[in-house]
Formats: sequence, structure tokens, C-alpha cells
Amino acid sequence: MPDCSDLLAPRDARQAYAVLTGLTSGAGGMVAAATTSLPEHAGEGRNYDYRYAWLRDQSYAGIAVATHGPHPLLDSAVDFVTARVLADGDSLRPAYTVTGERVPDERSLGLSGYPGGSDRVGNKAGSQFQLDTFGEVLQLYAAAARHGHLDNPDVRRAVDVAVTAVERNWQTPEAGLWELEKRWWTHSRLSVVAGLRALSAQLPEREARRHQRLAETVLEGTRARCLRSDGVWARAADDPNMDAGVLLPLARGCLPEEDPTTARTVAAVQAELAEDGYVYRFRHDHRPLAAAEGAFLLCGFMMSLAVDHLGDRPAAYRWFERNRGAYGPPTLYAEEFDVEQRQLRGNLPQGFVHALLLENAVRLAEE
Repeated sequence: MPDCSDLLAPRDARQAYAVLTGLTSGAGGMVAAATTSLPEHAGEGRNYDYRYAWLRDQSYAGIAVATHGPHPLLDSAVDFVTARVLADGDSLRPAYTVTGERVPDERSLGLSGYPGGSDRVGNKAGSQFQLDTFGEVLQLYAAAARHGHLDNPDVRRAVDVAVTAVERNWQTPEAGLWELEKRWWTHSRLSVVAGLRALSAQLPEREARRHQRLAETVLEGTRARCLRSDGVWARAADDPNMDAGVLLPLARGCLPEEDPTTARTVAAVQAELAEDGYVYRFRHDHRPLAAAEGAFLLCGFMMSLAVDHLGDRPAAYRWFERNRGAYGPPTLYAEEFDVEQRQLRGNLPQGFVHALLLENAVRLAEE
């Protein structure tokens, strides 16, 4: 593991590296988690098999590592993602096996499963279209460019394939970050804008113009359909409610610094989806947040990045430390944390939680 002594929470940052390395196969694919069918919430029926490589999650890990240095996990992320983009183009799937093959359909093993859960293997996400996957991939390439990865001709070809896919598909309804029904999800389009903007900053001016124009086109189309009258980014074009997922593209600079909708949206998420220092994804129904599912640790670390992006470092520390404490006995993070029962929920160790912890540990240590 690399030296993390100069990072915030150096021991936890080092462990995050170890976990992400352990989740990465010899073929380069990083599984989302090492387990299947550990329930997000007992009796709710949300039990999934996460032993596959989500390109979004692996991009999160690569971006986090790139903020620290040119370590091997960045190389494996770029190589695995590039191979998938070049092979599938517009048909890029959000998840693959760790060797880059198709994820099998979801099925039951006929076993009793974990208490309160079931026995699922396979994952329906393997056949979905999720636009934000392209956005995260472009953000990964932008982060990797600082370490020379754009000098690789395969990576440059993959960048062009991904940008072309965005041009063709950004208006198409898709399953989005949380793998739900096909809709015009705000997060997906803002993620694409963030990726295009970040990448354009790493390219020669003539090449960058294409990415900048496309970013403006996607942003204006999304602003017209997904920005509420109060200047807050809605969950989707047909849903005015809040979605904590929009925090990450806002934190990564999809909007100009002076755009007031970032601060308004962060405040709205805090008011509507945060409790006791933790953040929930969205409201499932009229029940209290904690009755529907656990706090989403990924979103808590997103909030830390978002408030730091707004210039409030003390608040970023508070969000970081609150969510950093929500681990199990082996200091591993699951997808969710049941705030009322103080228990982990869902599969573990969850790669994207460790990735965002690592990214925060790097960024919050910067002057």
C-alpha cells in the first residue's frame, strides 16, 4: 500500500487502499462488493449480488487513487474500463464480470439466504443502459490524464468512443445511478457534463472545443427540464423531489463556481435527505427516512466533497468524520448504515464507499 501519512485519517485511507486492492481481480475488474444477498433492509426484498465489476464504482476508485498518485489501482481501472468501452461502445453496460464478460441474469439458488434476505445471484444491472456510466468513465480519464494515461492510443480512442456515445444517447431515458426505471435522471446528465468539462481541461484547445460544446448542450437541455423554479436540481425531469446522487457531479465542477444552484441544491439535500450527520439517497415514500432504508454512506462522503467544493472546510470535516465512524468491527464499510440500530446494511466491503473515503482523505488534506 502507498504511504498515506500525509492524508487525513491516514490509517483508514491506507485500509481503503487495501480493500480496493483486495476487491480487484487479476484480470483487472474490481467487484462492487465481495458478497451477495446481504439485505439492505430486512424484509424489503432489496437483496443483490454485487460480485461483479461496475464501471462506475471502478471509476470512483480510479479517480480517488489519481488524486493521490499514479498507483497500480489507477492503471487497472483505466485498463479495464478502456477494454470495455472499446469492445462495446454505445452498448456499454454498467456492470461486467471481473473478466469483462456479460453478467448473468438474476436467479435464485434455492437456499435459505441471510436472515431477512434471500439468495440472489446474477444482477439485472448487467443489461441496463445507465448514461452516468459514461460520465464517470470520462471523469476517470480526466483524472488519469494527469498521470500520462492519455498518451496511450487505446485510451484516446476510448475517449472518442465514449464522447460519441454521449452525443448519441444523452437524451435517451435510462436507469440512472440507482438502477431504477427508465427516466430522464438529473444525476446522469450532470455526471456527463462533469466528465466532459474535466476532460476538456486536459486536452489541447482544438480537441477540447468538441467536449466543451457538448457539455454546454447537455447542461442547457438538463437545466431546461430538471431545474426547479427555486433554483434546486430536481431528481428527474418528471420528479421534483431530491436525489443525493446529484451532489457528486456538483462537487466535481459540472457547473461554474458562481452558479448559485449548487449551494441551493446542497442545502436542499441537507434539509430533505440528511439526519444526524448522515445522508439518505431519496425518499421512497411517506415513511421516515430511516424506516425505508439505511443511511447511504456513499452519499455522506459525497456531501463532504460537496460542502468542501463550496468552500466550507469545517463542515466537510464534520460530514467526513460522521460517516467515517459508520463501520463494522473489521473496519469495513457496507453500502448502508442503520442509524437507529447502529448496524451495517447491505453487501460488504462496499468498494465505492471506501473509494469516496479515500478521495475525501486526499482532498481534505490539501491546503
